Amino acid sequence: MPNIDAHITGNVWKIEVAIGDTISEGDTVVILESMKMEIPVEAEDDGKVSEIRCEEGQAVSEGDVLIVLE
Repeated sequence: MPNIDAHITGNVWKIEVAIGDTISEGDTVVILESMKMEIPVEAEDDGKVSEIRCEEGQAVSEGDVLIVLE
């Protein structure tokens, strides 16, 4: 299962997908906030969202798994 990881340390500002959604490479799945900037996290693969491992407002570190695809 491919994972979508946080590429920076910050807070989860908005989750753009739900479990069961089918996404394509390049789709924004989560928006992180760091240093008052909104940074989109995009899917690197096509797939279906099987797990969401973060919540809006949660602090995340670089490399944390945010979304799992099947």
